[in-house]
Amino acid sequence: MEIGIIQKIKAIKASEFGYYLEDDSQNEILLPKTEVTCDVKIGDYIEVFICKDPAGVLVATTKKPLVQLEEFAYLRVAKVDKSGAHMDWGLDHNLIVPAKEQLSEMEEGKWYLIFVLKDELTGQLFGSCNENEFVFFDEIDVKEGDEVDILLYKTTNLGMNAIVNNKYKGLIFRSDIHKIIQPGDQIKAYVKQVREDGKIDLLLEPLGYRQSIDKYSEIILDAIEKNNGFLELTDKSNSESIKYIVGMSKKAFKRALGNLYKNKMITIETDGIRSL
Repeated sequence: MEIGIIQKIKAIKASEFGYYLEDDSQNEILLPKTEVTCDVKIGDYIEVFICKDPAGVLVATTKKPLVQLEEFAYLRVAKVDKSGAHMDWGLDHNLIVPAKEQLSEMEEGKWYLIFVLKDELTGQLFGSCNENEFVFFDEIDVKEGDEVDILLYKTTNLGMNAIVNNKYKGLIFRSDIHKIIQPGDQIKAYVKQVREDGKIDLLLEPLGYRQSIDKYSEIILDAIEKNNGFLELTDKSNSESIKYIVGMSKKAFKRALGNLYKNKMITIETDGIRSL
């Protein structure tokens, strides 16, 4: 059995404390009653997460953590004490980021990008904020146009930083952001280019997607973006309002609106339009 990952282990017997599980190497571990969130039948393989509790005891839980070993996550600080920053990661006990693994002093209630590691001596899991130590800047296995999974984590003057495929650092430039996104979002994106420094420029739509949209649709998207993702205009709005807000005729507006809706770039609500 492996510490820090979700895995399936066979339930072999019940006790007053919970259930004993056994892996293929006949290693046993306790699944305490307090950690059971599903029906357990003896002989079944149970999906559990294995970690050490604050006392250093190896335990299993059917509760799902927000992050596993050697993964990035965007987590909230539940509290800070002399042991470090305690991150809420979905389990009853917190994941600690020791002071030496913090880029700056972490604050309660704030959110941070962390990477999960295991102490090889104690087996305890802990977090680190030193993301540059855990991403790759060479041997990049994605190329221009590829679809990738990203975790957004920081807004800068240039745009939004992201972790790409849990391996690389990426950036979506402000000029390429045409819908509401925020740190913590885990979404699909597309590789715009892989730079010489090993960082990846990203797009929220496939390459060439926006070029296929007519100029009036582009104007509407820009207006929505400048208005925090929502525009108080619909196809029922009067011509004067449409002309004043987006500078086009009602006919052109309705045609562009239909195009954006067809391409799933907006939703149409009773009192306006919202970007997706």
